[in-house]
Amino acid sequence: MDYDNFDVFDEGVAPGGLKNRADIKLLVCYIINNVDRPITKTQINEVMLQQSLANYFEVNQAITELLEDGNIVAELEGEDEVLMTTEKGRAASEVLQKDIPLTVREKAISAATRILLRARRESENKIEITKLDVGYNVTFTILEKEDELMKLTLYVADSEQAQQIKERFLEDPTALYSVIISTLTA
Repeated sequence: MDYDNFDVFDEGVAPGGLKNRADIKLLVCYIINNVDRPITKTQINEVMLQQSLANYFEVNQAITELLEDGNIVAELEGEDEVLMTTEKGRAASEVLQKDIPLTVREKAISAATRILLRARRESENKIEITKLDVGYNVTFTILEKEDELMKLTLYVADSEQAQQIKERFLEDPTALYSVIISTLTA
């Protein structure tokens, strides 16, 4: 990392974060190359911001420049526009990845993995929060492709509790399913 060449806005960047555009572009390519599924621009931003690795505006500028230079391409996958590296971007990332500190690379990949896993869980499971006259119903639907494996509705007292239950469910939906099956078949 070239500490003498800080050329970006660094508001919100933690110590050890990226403070030059070339490093940000390199990390973006590195993330795209090293995650096991397509990733969106929004998810790349979430990775960088969650770990305080780079400034939001700088990440977006870096992505724009990578697209313009032909290092990455954006393709439509379903309803999402996903980013993928080109051969040029892959080659640069593989040669230059050591310029980014290992801890930064590890933080970025770990965060990207969590974000992509969360997105997959949200797409594979439906959660509805319905306001009632008094309280809320939280309905979980666990799907296997098109098949509905389980549908469960819980009553909760307030919206804060409903959100908390939703978040906990999305951490590990299979745990809820497994516990219920285990309890009912034991």
